[in-house]
Amino acid sequence: MRITKRTNIAMRVLMFCAANPDRLVTKAEIAQCCNASENHLAQIINQLAQLGYLYTQRGRNGGLQLAHAPGQIVIGEVFRKLESPVPLAECFADIDNTCPLTACCRLRQALVRAAEAFYETLDPVTLDGLICDNIALFDILTAQSCGRARQRPLASPAPVK
Repeated sequence: MRITKRTNIAMRVLMFCAANPDRLVTKAEIAQCCNASENHLAQIINQLAQLGYLYTQRGRNGGLQLAHAPGQIVIGEVFRKLESPVPLAECFADIDNTCPLTACCRLRQALVRAAEAFYETLDPVTLDGLICDNIALFDILTAQSCGRARQRPLASPAPVK
């Protein structure tokens, strides 16, 4: 299974917000630290806000932050919500499905089970579990180090507990 770029960047946004919990962060900060375009980020931030993961505030002193504590954000749920509109294979698409085997194909059912197993593996993981005690991640994602993060090699991430 391959994760869409949208979901990958959405996770960067959530981790950035979790690493900077005491303030509103800006799209520009996230773009710089997380190597993403501001235009693409705007769409993803909007979707995350609509899904209830982010609180956004417009205006001169605006920005965004997590709408829930990191321990309440379940990664499997985030992936399901962001990935579910994307067909896993052609036969999952409502339109543009030209496969003549769709009605009787057992591979389709196996893929459904495989995708669900993938999401179930992520269900015990929370955003807090991804960031808690991950000093290397905080070093990259905190506002003070964003400019330096690009200029030095990244440390190996700590294993998720």
